Amino acid sequence: MRLPYEVFIGLRYLKAKRRNRTISFNTLISITGVTIGVAALIATLGIMTGFKEDLQAKILGTNSHVIVTSRTGENIKGYTELADKVAAVPDVVAATPFIFKQVLLTSDTGSHGVVLRGIDVKREATVTEIARNLKSGSLEELERVGPVSQTPPAPDGQATELPPLLPGIIIGKELALRLGVFLGDRLNVVSPVGPISAMGMIPKVRGYRVAGVFEAGMFEYDSSLAYVSIKQAQEFFNMGDAVSGVEVKVADVFAADLTAKAIEGAIGFPYWARDWMKLNKNLFSALKMEKFMMFVLLVLVVVVASFNIVSTLTMIVVEKHREIAILKAMGATGKAVMRIFMLNGLVIGVVGTAIGIPLGYAFCWAIQEFYTLPGDVYYLSRIPVHIKTFDVVIVGLSAVLITFLATIHPCRQAARLDPAEALRYE
Repeated sequence: MRLPYEVFIGLRYLKAKRRNRTISFNTLISITGVTIGVAALIATLGIMTGFKEDLQAKILGTNSHVIVTSRTGENIKGYTELADKVAAVPDVVAATPFIFKQVLLTSDTGSHGVVLRGIDVKREATVTEIARNLKSGSLEELERVGPVSQTPPAPDGQATELPPLLPGIIIGKELALRLGVFLGDRLNVVSPVGPISAMGMIPKVRGYRVAGVFEAGMFEYDSSLAYVSIKQAQEFFNMGDAVSGVEVKVADVFAADLTAKAIEGAIGFPYWARDWMKLNKNLFSALKMEKFMMFVLLVLVVVVASFNIVSTLTMIVVEKHREIAILKAMGATGKAVMRIFMLNGLVIGVVGTAIGIPLGYAFCWAIQEFYTLPGDVYYLSRIPVHIKTFDVVIVGLSAVLITFLATIHPCRQAARLDPAEALRYE
């Protein structure tokens, strides 16, 4: 099969004559520029996607996909029937009640404000990943009243007191380090809302036993979150038989907003269903914007490489003006001449993209295999990378399009070349 003469001539123009290696060197530089730009784009987008999905997994591991609360901010009574209604909605996997309050945790060595969550021990594992995040202890310990591991020494001449029996509490790893407590130690939970006396409102204090330590992988959760059983939370906050809301796990996390609307339609007013994307809207919007801006900035690398293509094709037009004039004198049209030089630019773009894509994959593989992060500074030991096919396609098409647009000016310059003027002094 014979190739069109435009293809034959275009590929030949990418090569340099033996007496002049400038053209082939510029072609190599142009291909290298496109290759580096494509590889950098793929690696950067893959790393940013990996970080976003890792963050998303940690958020969904600690929080539920949908939260149902009252629009009035009041506690919810009859939560068992409400949870059953929510669980009957299509695409809902599980639902469980919860209590959400802010308290102060104190120990012998420090204190820290946290969010105390009361959970249904038997159903919580069906909605969140708290059971998998536990590094020590178990959820069942929250319902058991047991002795603390350490008791103060008895005064001389007196019998040693038996250790107090306290309900269990699960805290984060960072919180345990900050308070200086270990499994079995005592913690005091202080609520600012307590009984009212002649001196005003008195804070309510209750002792708990550290029944477990979890590590979610996010400092915000590991340092400011604690769990108790839902019965203990109801008693401590004097809530009676009421809860703060219902946690929901859905089948498709990316369609959680649609499921939340279906839940609202099933349970009606005054309940309010919010999905995890809406609850963390600011964070994920910032990550999305950052990824887009990095894409735009790194596309400039390909744009800079396209200037090399413009200079390369311009030099080819100047170098080959006599051959172009002869072609036009033999009957080649301006469009045919444009196709010759457009083919040059497309070859540079396609070859650079074809080399840049596997190079970007190789770079991401090397980062995951050989680059580690210090464990005492970061929660991640390795950089998460996830390269999406959609991102690769967008990067490849963008690179080829930019290189094609870079050929327009040199191609028009070659097409407008006057044969008589070019051959006058030859």
